[in-house]
Amino acid sequence: MKSIRFILAIVLLAAVIAGSLFFSPRQWFLELESYINSLGALGPLAMVLIYVLCTVLLIPASIVTVAAGTLFGMKTGFLVVVAGANFGALCSFLLARSVLRLKVVQWASANPKFRSLDQAIGKQGFKMVLLSRLTPIFPFVVLNYFLGLTAVRTGAYILANLLGMLPAMFLLVYIGAAARDAVAGQTDGSVDFYRQLLKYIGLAATIVMLVMVTRIARKALRDAEQEAQNESGHAPM
Repeated sequence: MKSIRFILAIVLLAAVIAGSLFFSPRQWFLELESYINSLGALGPLAMVLIYVLCTVLLIPASIVTVAAGTLFGMKTGFLVVVAGANFGALCSFLLARSVLRLKVVQWASANPKFRSLDQAIGKQGFKMVLLSRLTPIFPFVVLNYFLGLTAVRTGAYILANLLGMLPAMFLLVYIGAAARDAVAGQTDGSVDFYRQLLKYIGLAATIVMLVMVTRIARKALRDAEQEAQNESGHAPM
């Protein structure tokens, strides 16, 4: 799996370098945007399917999230990401509970941090999944599989995912949407300048809020893991 991801990263890097040599970023973006728009409703649907596939294959989802904001803008991009991330997370979760269970057990056994999380989820499933989504203790694509090994109910997992992933998804789509405006050259004139200024102020405020939420969630997660360890009689890791 690592070799496949490495090859994909090299191919992607080569494509970006080749594109920058033959096309200007703005021209490349406008052509790609024109093609996406020509697909109509199939464009966002295709992006959702790509997101699900990347999630299952352990390809970093943040790249796809920013790309969705860049291609579709804030509103449509956010809806695409919410759908893709949640369906992708559910697919990985269910795979870990079925055909890939033995493989995921091997991954998890090499990660001591997962054991303490597993103990805490056994007592407070919804709360712990929500907190684990709000704080990056594991990469998103890896956590989906790990959580499939826990005792959390599928319904609680889905709802906790939906709520817990919203802050980070909003931020990354926001970044993509801001990049869309910059690349498309929509920054001319005083009105557009102030509009962009407000957008970046909003972006900064979102980052500050996300950092605060992450710190609160991380502390709550540590406390819950510590409590679970104490109740189970294990020494803290």
